[in-house]
Amino acid sequence: MKLATLNNGNRDGELLVVNRALSQAVTAESVVPTLQAALDDWAATAPRLEKIYAALNRGEGQSFPLDVSKLAAPLPRAYQWLDGSAYLSHVKRVRKARGAEMPPSFLHDPLMYQGGSDSFLGPRDSIVVGSEEWGIDFEAEVTVITDDVSSGITPEEAGQHIKLLMLVNDVSLRNLIPVELAKGFGFLNGKPSSAFSPVAVTPDELGGAWHDCKLHLPLQVYWNSELCGRANAGADMQFSFAELISHAAKTRCLAAGTIIGSGTVSNNDLQNGYSCIVEKRVLEIAEIGQPITEFMRFGDSVRIEMENTEGESIFGAIDQNIQPCV
Repeated sequence: MKLATLNNGNRDGELLVVNRALSQAVTAESVVPTLQAALDDWAATAPRLEKIYAALNRGEGQSFPLDVSKLAAPLPRAYQWLDGSAYLSHVKRVRKARGAEMPPSFLHDPLMYQGGSDSFLGPRDSIVVGSEEWGIDFEAEVTVITDDVSSGITPEEAGQHIKLLMLVNDVSLRNLIPVELAKGFGFLNGKPSSAFSPVAVTPDELGGAWHDCKLHLPLQVYWNSELCGRANAGADMQFSFAELISHAAKTRCLAAGTIIGSGTVSNNDLQNGYSCIVEKRVLEIAEIGQPITEFMRFGDSVRIEMENTEGESIFGAIDQNIQPCV
């Protein structure tokens, strides 16, 4: 099943059911008004939404063309946004850029931060930034959305709470982050609003690519229309989504609608490119002693998309440009 949210002027938008080809949609108003409301009672709403989805794919009933430019994020705002860093090749490279070593504990204790979730960007919304000097970077990731999760849940139990998956551009302002981390209290200004894929999909849509609570497909990232990375999201993922959920719920419950990110998708094999600019800069430092690739500038664009083995887009594309504050 594929679900989207129409930006209808209300904060939480209007829930849409989208066909597998991402070409047609119908409103879900006969079942539930918003995605958050659906997640709040997923056991009851999901089967009814699945019936609409099946009929839509058969071409039954009245539908309308899907206009991605009119979509908000599938969850325009969420009760909680937790982003992990499950790819240690990324962690090593980014920490190296800051002159910091990776502690051995990172091999068995996941990194995770709590980001702002009151206002997400839609898949075609511009990234509005106050200054190019802040070091504008994209970060392409996979995310999951959970239903209600009990505190202290084990990784073996946590996987059943994954109800939907999305892609995310977890925008980073690299030149603001070191000063914030030096304070010892985490990110704030260095992490503006994140943008999510046009649709959220249920795990069954992923077929055999979804196993061990990891998504084993390449994540394609284009910067100014040039392919810069297609790292496999399943390979080299140190912690599965089940392990990330268990970590997040160690001391507290997670509310339905909690979004958990994988962290920037990264592979040990450098031939697969990069999913954020800072990784490329680290490689340049290693090779020639200094970075030569600049961060994003006003007018730049980034496109993030994942295709199935038949070359069909699964989530639709995040396609954004960088704009100055006016």
